[in-house]
Amino acid sequence: MAERTLKYYHHGRFKVAGGILPDAVTAYETFGNPSNPCIVYPTCYGAKLSLRSQDELVGEDKVSLVLDPRKYYVVTFSLFCNGESSSPSNTPPPYNGPYFPEISYEDNIRAQYAVLTKALGVKKVYCAVGLSMGGQQAYHWAAVYPDYVEKIAVVISAARTSMHCRCILEGPKAALVASKDFEGGHYTSPPQHGMRAFGGVLLGWLFGQTWFREHKYLMGGQYRDLQSFMREEAEANWLLNWDANDMLHLLKTWQNGDISQVRDNGDYEKALKSIKAEVLLLPSKTDLLFAPEDSATEVSHLQDATLHVIPTVWGHVAGGGANPVDVEFISEKIHVFFNST
Repeated sequence: MAERTLKYYHHGRFKVAGGILPDAVTAYETFGNPSNPCIVYPTCYGAKLSLRSQDELVGEDKVSLVLDPRKYYVVTFSLFCNGESSSPSNTPPPYNGPYFPEISYEDNIRAQYAVLTKALGVKKVYCAVGLSMGGQQAYHWAAVYPDYVEKIAVVISAARTSMHCRCILEGPKAALVASKDFEGGHYTSPPQHGMRAFGGVLLGWLFGQTWFREHKYLMGGQYRDLQSFMREEAEANWLLNWDANDMLHLLKTWQNGDISQVRDNGDYEKALKSIKAEVLLLPSKTDLLFAPEDSATEVSHLQDATLHVIPTVWGHVAGGGANPVDVEFISEKIHVFFNST
C-alpha cells in the first residue's frame, strides 16, 4: 500500500467508564470509496495502525482480498489506550499516566460511532470485523447499536472475557506492576524489567501447547532457540512500541469485556439472544485465552450465527497473520459470510 497518514477525530469532552476525558481523540484510517458498503475493523491488544497491524486482511494485493477497498469502504480504528487514540501516554495532566480514567469497550464503540456518523457520514455498517479485542468490539457494536450493524465477524474472541482469561491476564499485569522500575506508574524512563517480564508471561498463553511441542518458535530457522524467540518476539514489541501505562489500561478494558454489562443488566444469555446482526464466529481450536467451547455456547443463544473452528496449533495468534494457512482459512470463511444472504 502507498504511504499513508493516520487521521484523528477530536470528540471534545467525552464521558468514559472511569470519568471524563477533556479532549478525547480517536485515531483511524479509511480505505476505499465511501459509497461502498462500510466495514469497521478495529485494533486488538498489542496492535497499532501505525505498525500496520490491520494490514493482514486489508488490501488489493493480498491473498485474502476479504477486506478489499475496491469493494468495501474499510475504516480501521485504534482502541483507546493503544498509544494512538487517547491514552495514558499522550494525554496531558491531570489525566496523564496512571491518572488516566478506566475505559470500557462501550466507550470505544461510542467514539467510533461518532467518527463514522459525524466525520465520515456512514449511514450503516455492513460488517464489524475483529480479532481478539477487535472481535469483542465487533460484539459490542451489535449490542450498543443493534440497528446500525448488519453483520459481525468475530475472530478468536468472545462476547465476554471469561473468568479464566481474566485470571490469565492478572499474570502479566502483576509481572509489570511488581517490577522494580515501574514506580507505581510514575516511571521517567521505560520500565524495561517490568515490560520484559510482562511479555514473557503473556507469551506462554498466546500459542497452543502443540505449537511449543513442535518447536515452531524456531520459525523455520529464524531463531536458534526459545530464549532468542522470547527476546525478540515476547519483549521487543512492548519495549520498542508501547508505554507501560498504556499496556495496563488497555488490559483492564480487555478484562472487563462483557456485552451484558452494556444491556440486559448482566444477563449474558439474554444479551446474546438480543443481537440482531448476523454473526460469524471463528475461534481457534488451540486458543487458551478465548476457548472455542465459549463460542459454541454463544452460537446456541444467538439468533443467526455460524461457527467455524480454525484447525490450527497456533493458538491465539492464529488470526494475527503469522501462519498463512490460518489467514487463508479465516479469509475464506469471511468471504463466504459476506456473500451470504
